[in-house]
Amino acid sequence: MANSKGWFNLEAAGGAIPDTQFFEGDSAFKFLGLTRTQRLYGFFGCLAAGFVLSLLGSIFLFLGSLASFAILYAIGTVISLVGTGFLIGFTKQLKMMFKPVRVVATIVFLGSIGLIFVGAFVIRSDILCIIFVIIEYLAYTWYTLSYIPYARTAVLKVFGM
Repeated sequence: MANSKGWFNLEAAGGAIPDTQFFEGDSAFKFLGLTRTQRLYGFFGCLAAGFVLSLLGSIFLFLGSLASFAILYAIGTVISLVGTGFLIGFTKQLKMMFKPVRVVATIVFLGSIGLIFVGAFVIRSDILCIIFVIIEYLAYTWYTLSYIPYARTAVLKVFGM
């Protein structure tokens, strides 16, 4: 077991970040010459910035500014997705997103981002925007669970499905 690689075997990695599926191949930012640690910082930085922008957008929603909400929330979501380019690259991410096991969750997730704009700019409905955000989070959760073996099955069993 001393030769196994992975996130949980830091002793065998000699204190360095171990090789995992997230670092196989080239990242989208290879041309910058970033180390693995710098790529992780980039990923978490994008994740944090995206979260802050989405949270700020949500505050604007509750203050009644649908336009500000839609723009900030969408930018926050996109920045969070861009962060994966630091880990695995955009091409690999797109290929993984549209694998048969994830395609429905991906389409619902991306479609709900577009529907947030429709709810904010066309229909001008706070309630619909909130519904589309909930749908987006559920689709993203289902998408994320597809990467964890048996996670979807476990969730379905918890909810009696």
